[in-house]
Amino acid sequence: MAGWPSLGRVEDRRMAQALRAGDSTALAEIYDVYAPRLFDYCHALLRDEDLAADALHDSLIATQEHIAKLREPERFRSWLYAVVRNECLRQLDDPERPEQRHEAAEESDDAFLDYEERQRREDTRQLVHSALAGLAARHREAVDLAARHDLSPEELAGILGISSQQATELVAQSRDDLDNSLAAAIIARTGRGDCPSVAALVDEQEWPLPPDVCRKLMRHIDSCPTCRDRRKRKVSTNRLMQVLPVAAIPSDLRMAVLSLAEAPDEHENRTRIAQRAEPFDVWGWPTSLDHAHPVRSAARAGGPRLWPAIGAAACVILIVGAIFLLTGASSGPNPASDTKSKGGVAAGSSEGPSDTPSPSDSVVPPPKKTTPTPTPTPTTHTPTSTPSRTKPTPSPTRTKKPTKKPVPGTLVVGSCTIDATANACPISLTAKGGDVRWSVTHATGGVTASGHNILKSGGKTTVTVSIASCTPGGSGSGSVSFSPNGTAAVPWTCPLLN
Repeated sequence: MAGWPSLGRVEDRRMAQALRAGDSTALAEIYDVYAPRLFDYCHALLRDEDLAADALHDSLIATQEHIAKLREPERFRSWLYAVVRNECLRQLDDPERPEQRHEAAEESDDAFLDYEERQRREDTRQLVHSALAGLAARHREAVDLAARHDLSPEELAGILGISSQQATELVAQSRDDLDNSLAAAIIARTGRGDCPSVAALVDEQEWPLPPDVCRKLMRHIDSCPTCRDRRKRKVSTNRLMQVLPVAAIPSDLRMAVLSLAEAPDEHENRTRIAQRAEPFDVWGWPTSLDHAHPVRSAARAGGPRLWPAIGAAACVILIVGAIFLLTGASSGPNPASDTKSKGGVAAGSSEGPSDTPSPSDSVVPPPKKTTPTPTPTPTTHTPTSTPSRTKPTPSPTRTKKPTKKPVPGTLVVGSCTIDATANACPISLTAKGGDVRWSVTHATGGVTASGHNILKSGGKTTVTVSIASCTPGGSGSGSVSFSPNGTAAVPWTCPLLN
C-alpha cells in the first residue's frame, strides 16, 4: 500500500533486537513503521475505530513486554501481526463489546486525481467490494493479508497458527475464489442484457452485490455457457486490492502508546496487559485463539520444536491422573464436563472454529454501506479463568469511551444550484434525533464534492459542490449522495465567457 514502507528481515531483526535491548527509541520506530498497517488490520477485524485503537494500543504494549520470548527476531513482523490478531479476537469475544460501531475515516490519494480517474477508481472499488463479499471470511482475511499487507505464506502461517503448506494452499485458494467472485461481479455489472438468469438474480439498484447474490452468481456461471465465456477475463488481484482505501489511524494513539510504555508508575498496568496476551509457546509465539488444542501450534512453530514441551505436559497429565485415581474419582467435579457445560471446548478437544473473523468491510468495505460485524462462534477459543483473561485497567493515557449505546440520528440533506455567476454552491446537512457520522459517497452528473465528519444532534454544516469541468454556457443536473442517507440534486449552469 502507498505509504507503507516495505522492510526485509534484516530490518525486522534490527528493530526486534533494539526493543529487546531496551532502546528507548525502538518502540517509537516500530510504531512509525508498523502502526498504520496494523491499525488497518485491527479495523478490518473489528469495524470500529475505538476498538481497533484499543486493540493496537494493548498489542504494542504486550509486544514490548514479551519481546524477550521471541527466538526468531527476523520474523518480528509476522509475530507482531499474530499478537495483534489475538487481541482482536479477544475484543470480538468480549460480551461487553458495544453493538453500535463507529468506523474510522478513510485515507486515500483520491484528492489528487481528476474527476474521471476518481470515477474509474470508484467503479473498480465497487467491483472489488462485491467480489470480496462472495468470499468466505477466512479467505477474505488471507487475501487481504497477502495482497494488501504484502505478507508471504510463511508469514501468514505464523499469524494464523497453521503450517506453511496450509498457508500456501489457503492463499492460492483465496486468490482463485476472488477471481471467481470478481468474474461474478463483472458479469452482474455488464452481463444483465446477455443472460436472463443474471438479470433475474441482480437488482440494478443493489450495489455492491450482497454476499448471497454474489455466491448465487458464482454457481450460475459454472452452469451457464454464455456467462462461462465471459469469465475468462483475468485481472491482477494485487492491483485490484491496492485501490481500496485504508483506515486512518487516530492521531492521539502514538502518544498514548509511548507514554504508557515509558511511564515508571504504570508497571502494574503494563503487566496486566502483558498477561492478557499470554500464553506464548516455546518459540515465543502467541498461541492462536483459533485453536482449542495447543498441539496445533506445532505445525507453525516447526513441529519437532514443541515435542519436549508436549512430553513434559504428558508427564504432568500422568502424575495428575495417578493422584486422581488414588484420591477417588468422586472427590470433585469433572473438569472436562465442566468446560463443556459452560459452552466452551474442552482443552483436549480437537475441534476448532469453521471460520475466522475476516478483514471486514470497513477496510475492504462496501463503501458507506453498513453491515453487521460477524459474530464469533462459541468455539473461537477455549474460555479460561486465569488472570490473563482479566480485562486490564484502562490506561490513563487513553480514556476509553463509555459502552452505552448512542442513539443514531438521521441526516437531513438539502440541495443547491450552481448558477452562471459561481462555480460552486453549498449543500446543507443537519443531524436530527441523534449524532450522525456522515460522509460523501458519490457525485454524478458533472459535479464533485468530498468530506466526512461527525455531526452532533441538532448540528448543521455544509458541503461545497463544484463543477468538475465546464463548457461556457453549458448546463446540466448532477447529484451528491451521502452516508448514512440522503441525496442532493445539484442543477448547474456554466458562466459565459466575457
